[in-house]
This record gives sequence, C-alpha cells and structure tokens, in this order.
Amino acid sequence: MSAVSDGQRLFVGGAWAEPDGGHYEVVDPATEETVGWAPEASSEQVRSACEAAREAFDAWSRTPAGERAAVLGRAADIIRGHLGPYADLARAETGATTGTARAMQVGVAVARFRRYATVEPAEWAIPPQINEAGPMGKAGVMGALAVRQPVGVVACITSYNNPWANPAGKVAPALAMGNTVVVKPAPQDPLSVYRMAEALEAAGAPAGVVNVVSGRDVGVGEAVVASPDVDMVSFTGSTAVGQRIGEVCGRDMKRQLMELGGKGAAVVFEDADVGSAVAGIGTTFSFYSGQICTAPTRVLVQRGLYDRLVEELAAYAGRLKVGDPSEPGTVVGPLITAEHRARVESYVELARKEGATVVAGGERPPLERGFYLTPTLLADCTHDMRAVREEIFGPVVSVVPFDEEEEGIALANDSDYGLIDYVWSGDVARAFRVARRLRAGGVGVNTVGRNMEAPFGGFKKSGVGRDVGSYALHAYSEVQAIVWPG
Repeated sequence: MSAVSDGQRLFVGGAWAEPDGGHYEVVDPATEETVGWAPEASSEQVRSACEAAREAFDAWSRTPAGERAAVLGRAADIIRGHLGPYADLARAETGATTGTARAMQVGVAVARFRRYATVEPAEWAIPPQINEAGPMGKAGVMGALAVRQPVGVVACITSYNNPWANPAGKVAPALAMGNTVVVKPAPQDPLSVYRMAEALEAAGAPAGVVNVVSGRDVGVGEAVVASPDVDMVSFTGSTAVGQRIGEVCGRDMKRQLMELGGKGAAVVFEDADVGSAVAGIGTTFSFYSGQICTAPTRVLVQRGLYDRLVEELAAYAGRLKVGDPSEPGTVVGPLITAEHRARVESYVELARKEGATVVAGGERPPLERGFYLTPTLLADCTHDMRAVREEIFGPVVSVVPFDEEEEGIALANDSDYGLIDYVWSGDVARAFRVARRLRAGGVGVNTVGRNMEAPFGGFKKSGVGRDVGSYALHAYSEVQAIVWPG
C-alpha cells in the first residue's frame, strides 16, 4: 500500500516512504472538503529520489526498448482498469467536471502511455549520414551514423490543471527513451500522480526508475531542479517559474523542455462562421474553467463583426451551468483555490478601472461552498489593458476590435506569449496565410482542437522545445554521432 490512514507516502527508489515534513491537506475546490493528505518531502528525501533515479538509469537505459514499452502498456491497462476511481479522485482534486476528468485527464493519460508503448521503429532511427567530402577532401570521407541516446535523469515538474495527462505526457516518452524520472507534482493535486506511480510499479517498472516527491514548500521543486543527478528538467507552469528554473538549468547546462504561459489570440474575420468561433472561444469558460494555457482568451475581431460576436459570446456564457462538477449538466466548475479566484477577480476589477465593460459574468454564483466564478466577458477593451496582455488563467475572455488584416496580425503578435493562436475565416486561403504569420508554436484554423501527434510548444515566453507524438521522443533524447573510416 502507498498510503496509510493519516496520509499518502512518497515514492522513492521503489519504496513508499513516510515524509519527513509530515502531511498537508488537499482540498476539493468544489466543496472545500478534504480530499486527502499529501506528503511534504524534505530536501534530503528529494536528493534520495534523484540519487535513486541515477542509480537505476544504467540498467533501465540498457533494457531493450520492447521491454520498456511493455511496462508502459501494462501501466496503461492498469490505469484504464481503475478509470472510475481515478477520475473521481482527479475531479475532487482539480474541480474538473466528471466528463473532463474521465476523458481528458485519466483517458488522455491512458492514451499517452499506450502511444509510447507502441512506438514505431521508424521513430527511433535517424537515417545514416555519409559525409561525401569535407575539409580534407575525398581522403577524409567517413561513415557516420546518428543514433538517439537517453538524456539521463529527467525531472518532471507538472501543472495543477491536469494531474494525469500532463505527467503522463512527460513520464511515458521519457521512460520509453530509456530515461529515469523524478516527478514533482503540483502541490494542489498530487494524489493522482501517486496513483500513476502505483500503476507503473505494478506494471513492473524497476526500483528507482520512477520516483515521486511532493510538497507545498517551493524548496522541494528547487531541490529537484538543482540536484546534480538531474540531467534534464521538463516543466509545465507559469513563465515566471520557468524563467527561474531556466536560470538554474543554464548554470549546469541541463536540458530543458518548458511549456509555459499563454495568452492565445483568436483572430476572427468578418466572414467567419460565427457559431464555430463562439463555440471555440467559449471553451475558455468551460474547459478547466479557463485554467489552461492554450485557451483563446484574447479575441481580436474585425470591426464589422464586433457587436454580433460580443452579443453571441455573452449569450453563450450566460447559458453555461456553473456548479458542482460531479453533477450532470455542469459545464463550469470551480477555480483551483480561493487565492487563485481572488487573483482572477482582481483582473476583472482592474479591467473595469481601465475602461472595459463586463458584459457577462464577473461575479461569484450563489453557491454556499466552492471557489466559483461565473464566465466573464470583457468588451470595450484596448490592447494595452493588463487584462488583455497578461495571463489570467481563469474563465475570462477579452474582446478587442481591429479593421484590416494587417492590424489583426500585428495585434495578435504584440504579446510576450506565443503558445497557441487561432484564426476564424470563411476564406481558408486567408486563414492559412494569416496562420503562417502568427508568432505562435501552434495555430488552430477554424478550430480549437488539437492533433496529438503535432509538435506542441511555444514561441517567445511561452516556452522552449517541442513535445507530443514523435517530437517527445526527440525531446527526451540526445543525438549521438558514431563515425568510422570510409
């Protein structure tokens, strides 16, 4: 058993260990009731986890790829077999709706483990490269083979908005490539990540290959990043924290994969399908209650469509059911904590002071418990407002008008962020032309959907590197050149 009556244990070196720092309460953001008690690791326990991962690396990296893949496949089956209770836990920890917890959290985690349990041979290999000539002329022709090698020990530091899909997207490809991992989950919802560790243990992951340490103290994450046994840090979270991690990694030349903040622009032209645009932009209100970096929170709409789009977005927001995420029909659940709700509310109030009009939401619903905020639409915005420029991470959408295509592109690119932008237009050629000019790692054309094999990552302050699909295998590996006389 990984847990005892008074709290969850850490997972270090294949053993479940009592935390030196005791336990802290994990709170259901919908009910404000206790979900469980999470372990607070000490710096010494963090060091032990990193050392265990280092010790396990050599044997795991030399384990045949097929055997590593089999562990991931068995883990996927175990998680799928516990879909109901795991989804219930995820819902309680995050406030996600039942449907989201089942499909987009646990369900996506299962899919990701299966994806990297069935890696195609072509994804591993890099074609041999023969240097036909060089500075030494023909006499210097050498045979050359480029191969992929695991990076080593990977620190996986995960976000609170999805404690299943986000860790799985790091752990599964890292293990498939032969790395070992130390997972540091978000302090708000770490219990689900320990269930994932249980599944990997039961699936046959050797001791030390997977380690999980948690804590509210920022020193836990800092100790993981600074460990001399860690070769790479894969982080999902805010840009501010990512910058601090990057500074530490830079000093020791550690590999980084950073998926950071976003302030996605949705460029909506007058010829757009308004229903499609409203439904896509409306996911900011419903999907994780806007607590997602890919949300189209910054709507740039051509002036001839401005009034209609604002009206229809306001009506859409007003129809969404806000409340207990376990109840059928609930679309918008709570924010993760009372403190975060207060932060989101402060942005709404700031927008009012800066001249924006709150045309929908912006208030707490009449519910006795939970950290709820109604879907909020801000109109009469200008692009210099803080609520337009800064990541709010809540169910808040701001709308800014533009006139010509060039202005819309310029406004979209006038941002510190560049994770995912969106374009809606009935002219597909124009939509793709605009998409190519947007400074973002991904662009949705007439959709907010994602292709899970497409590279994912950001420009500018939205991150460093790309993952998902085959790109994750690249991210968690080094390229080695082997040469020989021609």
